[in-house]
Amino acid sequence: MKMKTIYLELNMGAAGDMLMAALLELHPEPEAFMARMNGLNLPGVHARASRSVKCGVAGTHISVHIHGAEEHEHEHHDHSHCGLSDIGALIQGLLIPPDVVEDALSVYRLIADAESRVHGVPVDQIHFHEVGSLDAVFDIVGVCLLFAELNPDKIIASRVKTGFGAVKCRHGILPVPAPATAAILSGANIPFYAGRFEGELLTPTGAALLANFAARFEEMPAMRVERIGYGMGAKDFPAANCVRAFLGVTEEAAGDEVAELSCDIDDQTAESLAWAQKALLDSGALDAILRPAIMKKGRPGTTLSVLALPQDEERVARLIFKHTTTIGVRVARLKRYTLERDSKTVQTPFGPVRAKVSKGCGVARRKFEFDDLAAIARERDMSVEAVREAVQDLDFSE
Repeated sequence: MKMKTIYLELNMGAAGDMLMAALLELHPEPEAFMARMNGLNLPGVHARASRSVKCGVAGTHISVHIHGAEEHEHEHHDHSHCGLSDIGALIQGLLIPPDVVEDALSVYRLIADAESRVHGVPVDQIHFHEVGSLDAVFDIVGVCLLFAELNPDKIIASRVKTGFGAVKCRHGILPVPAPATAAILSGANIPFYAGRFEGELLTPTGAALLANFAARFEEMPAMRVERIGYGMGAKDFPAANCVRAFLGVTEEAAGDEVAELSCDIDDQTAESLAWAQKALLDSGALDAILRPAIMKKGRPGTTLSVLALPQDEERVARLIFKHTTTIGVRVARLKRYTLERDSKTVQTPFGPVRAKVSKGCGVARRKFEFDDLAAIARERDMSVEAVREAVQDLDFSE
């Protein structure tokens, strides 16, 4: 299955402005997007996207000005206090789609929950300082809106570098990663590491945005890249201080969930079990397998395993009780990956033959229907293998 994918490379951590700048470089109309952001009705806020070079690499830096003065999320200026309800009212008043509003509020809920755990107070008593400032609201809304407009099928990120040492904030000197940042990473099960640069590379806002949007944190998958964006931070390090974003196409197996129903039987004949297996398959079970098993006291028996869609679980369980002698059925929910499958009719020297075509995850397979090959073999007095070899290299295209 081809999927439009954004991969975020976080070798120098992430902050809200860095993520926004990287995604902005992926947008087909960055200037128009910034014009819309500046027209969102955030009081006194005006932002500018400018070129920035770090270690010889050119990218975009976004600077946010509040009533003419520039502010940086990572500098932890002291700001007026505001609660989650105040932030919610501000965001809900912006000229953005409802799904973007919900994403932005979800990011703030992640931060509020982390602050609640760190400070030991209820969420409704949390007051935002650094992350509650207008420049942070601008960054969070900007990232949410960019993801909405880029509209990827999947967002994947690398493991996150946090930096180490200490950072000064309103509460005093705190370790890096800051307690709220560490709580977000822990709560979302995001893999992170310190790296070799002292300082705060990952901010609470950056962590919350990643926790809200990234589906997985792993090495970059195989992908055909269409655009690359570089979002530059304000500080200078021996390495390029940027978030790098890749927009492209990956091929992945389709994933869904199935129910596995199983039981062990030692008092039913082989003929009867074969009938039960056929009845289950005819009733819509995805698969039914009989395996030999050694039961209690060394008695030979059979394990029946049946795969079914989750919504068919109870119906299939009833059928197992109906067609077997078991008195108990075990149920497990499993995730499975499948290739895309299609059926085609291929014209051959022997006439039309049905075939199955499967593809995805970088592989493609094809297989002729055995019944069709067997029918030709009977008619032509050939072996099935001879028929298969004669048609195997034929064109499967339409």
